[in-house]
Amino acid sequence: MALPLVATQILWINLVTDGAPALALGIDPAHPAAMARPPRPRDEGVITGRMWAGIFYVGAIMAAGTLLVLDASLPGGLIEGSGDMRYAQTMAFTTLVLFSLFTVFNARSDERSAFAGLFSNKWLWGAVLLSLVLQAAVIYVPFLQQAFSTTALSAGDWLLCSAVASSVLWLRELSKLFVRKGAQR
Repeated sequence: MALPLVATQILWINLVTDGAPALALGIDPAHPAAMARPPRPRDEGVITGRMWAGIFYVGAIMAAGTLLVLDASLPGGLIEGSGDMRYAQTMAFTTLVLFSLFTVFNARSDERSAFAGLFSNKWLWGAVLLSLVLQAAVIYVPFLQQAFSTTALSAGDWLLCSAVASSVLWLRELSKLFVRKGAQR
């Protein structure tokens, strides 16, 4: 059985995607109508049922996309690929990092579009850019390649990883649209 990621890659994903982007989300401007909303019911948990559904939805998209890229990077499987295990793991690793970076924009609100006030938090953009630079270093700097079991990717590889990872943004936007349409009724 092929492992999609090695342990150091998993730790790196947590460091790169949960560090600076999470801190930058903390200073995202508040929604103007936040204080106009009624308080939550006392018996409602911090994470609501709708939030759990969103978490599972995003998690399923990320898992399916990452495994699809892994499969497409190896010979055999559902999609015929031609790479070796190290290449496939690097593709899956990069796709998962990019999924997390696309998800950070959707994490700004469970209802509002990720594109609303997209450039209002320069720190968030800086954190995402920093994460991308660090991810590129792990893929192209030789001693980091050895430490993280990665191999260099082509521009086409990055494009594939980015296209698959962006699906989480588009599919989550679609689900938010349905939530907003349902609330208007």
